[in-house]
Amino acid sequence: MATLAANVLTLADWAKRIDPDGKTPKIVELLAQTNQILDDKLFMEGNLPTGHRTTVRTGLPTVAWRLLNQGVQPTKSTTAQLDEQVGILEAWSEVDKDLAILNGNTAAFRLSEAQAFIEAMNQEMAQTLFYGNSGLNPEEFTGLSVRYNDLSANNAQNIIDAGGTGSDNSSIWLVVWGAQTCFGIFPKGSKAGLIHEDKGEVTVETTAGIAGSRMVAYQDRWQWKCGLALKDWRYVVRIANIDISNLTSKSSAADLYDSMIKAIHRIPNLQMGQAAFYMNRSTFQMLDIQGRDDVQSGGQLKYEVVAGKPVQTFRSIPVRTCDALTEAEAQVT
Repeated sequence: MATLAANVLTLADWAKRIDPDGKTPKIVELLAQTNQILDDKLFMEGNLPTGHRTTVRTGLPTVAWRLLNQGVQPTKSTTAQLDEQVGILEAWSEVDKDLAILNGNTAAFRLSEAQAFIEAMNQEMAQTLFYGNSGLNPEEFTGLSVRYNDLSANNAQNIIDAGGTGSDNSSIWLVVWGAQTCFGIFPKGSKAGLIHEDKGEVTVETTAGIAGSRMVAYQDRWQWKCGLALKDWRYVVRIANIDISNLTSKSSAADLYDSMIKAIHRIPNLQMGQAAFYMNRSTFQMLDIQGRDDVQSGGQLKYEVVAGKPVQTFRSIPVRTCDALTEAEAQVT
């Protein structure tokens, strides 16, 4: 007996999306994640068709004191250029037309499928922001972890070691988003953000059943052209090697408050952009527990209104939840 391909919606899938009254229900998105970094990340149009070229200062000119009637030699500063690439994240959806119209509400049925694609795109984008590696996967852009992954590198002063070993670690990130610090990019002449194209009714060749079979389907295309430009590495700090297995009690857990204070003092000027801390739920939970016993003035987590929304903050810097931050990071050495 022929079976439908795994990427095709079946009658069983359709039945699971219909209430007893025949309407499309609101699906409980058990697979949904919270990745608030996507709300904060600033975007700029790149100056290249495939990304963005950044010019950074690498050396200052030499200056000298002089006496009257004596001159000084002319000098100059030095610069370097760095090209940041953009990746293309894409997905296609095809739903049998006759399947979609079974309940008489085709738009609602297609919307329920679209919401899953949007969530999948968001999760992949957030994961790539932290862990993308164009050196290993040239179709991706390079995320933050690859850039801050060596305690002997030039940017090692912005990597704080929380003491964890093994391969069950996580990280907290402090990022200052701004045009001169760190920002998202999209290709020159293109559109920013997630793009959806409704291709309407198309004839597609099915992969199940008899080879070469055709059917009419509703087709959608999703695309997101995005990259990350790190213009000034001093405005991102990684608190690495947070041992997740030790976050079960206050006595064994890393001092998260201590590390976050250190991270703040690594930033040259917090007024250069929009700053925020990012951590996963396990780390945020321990931070909250440690904060309960912190009686120093201004030391505890508190709520502030940011962009019209109540947000937990640490020393007036928003603290965000990012489920994309894994609990299986290798030790940064």
